[in-house]
Amino acid sequence: MSIGIAIFNLIVFPGFIFLFFYGLFCEFIDRKVYARLQNRVGPPFYQPWADFLKLLSKEGVVPGMADRKMFTALPIFGIAAVVTAFLYIPIWSAQSVYPFTGDIIVVAYLLTLPALLLFLAGWHSTNPFAALGGFRVLTQLFGYEVPFFLAILSPALIAGVWSLSGIVNYQLNHVWFIAWLPLSFIVAIISLVGKLERVPFDIPTAEQELVAGPLVEYSGGRLALLRLMVNIEMVAGAALVSALFLAGFDIPGVHLSGIPASVVGFLAFVVKTLVIVFILACIRALFARLRIDQMVTVSLKWLGPIAIAQLLIAVILKYFGIL
Repeated sequence: MSIGIAIFNLIVFPGFIFLFFYGLFCEFIDRKVYARLQNRVGPPFYQPWADFLKLLSKEGVVPGMADRKMFTALPIFGIAAVVTAFLYIPIWSAQSVYPFTGDIIVVAYLLTLPALLLFLAGWHSTNPFAALGGFRVLTQLFGYEVPFFLAILSPALIAGVWSLSGIVNYQLNHVWFIAWLPLSFIVAIISLVGKLERVPFDIPTAEQELVAGPLVEYSGGRLALLRLMVNIEMVAGAALVSALFLAGFDIPGVHLSGIPASVVGFLAFVVKTLVIVFILACIRALFARLRIDQMVTVSLKWLGPIAIAQLLIAVILKYFGIL
């Protein structure tokens, strides 16, 4: 692969520019569905872009005692992490842009970094509300990450590969893993809610308690980048779940080749990720916020054992050659 193509993939498609527009579009879908479920009209389609541009136009204030370099670098590192994670997820064919054995571990690791960066953002803000929100981010991290890793382990175990492209390829010749591993799918969705810090797991940014948690001191372009990071993380998380359990680009019964196959596969990817965003919006509308101890209890007492049970079922299915 030439340097020019690599730069295009990183910056244009499926990299930053595509994720910028699609991430904000998914935010619109999320806010619109959430509003309609509450019998409200919701924002116009251009609202996420208008909000982003408005934040860019505002002055960015850095607390006097904060480390200015770290305060500025954290949003950039966050964007880089989630964009890089997306490059390893298949979106229009069975192969991602940069597939390799073990890329599922790299994606899981990269999607963990935003939580660590939010903790550092709260810590370096030198604000008590931000620091408390950062500690909540870290506490919550230990709750949902274990079930999430266990949930994504089951498809890898059955497919016998540690590559997202390999897992998607396996599903092309078998049924989608959501049919055999529904518990892992449910655990992955609930854990993804925790990763994105959405209701009912929005404890770190509880506005009634912490104003905005680790983001309380962020403003202007820095805040715009952090909000964009969360949107892109939502897209990457939805794409990961889609690849693991819904065969990514695949449409049963449709067999094309060449450019038409890539176009149809990409449209299938968009539909599947939007379905997952819709599920996230429904969860957000149905539940109230939990306390941090309740969140950790739900993750370790319920989601963890359920994911382990599904993993054991996957071992049995693999051992007897059913899958």
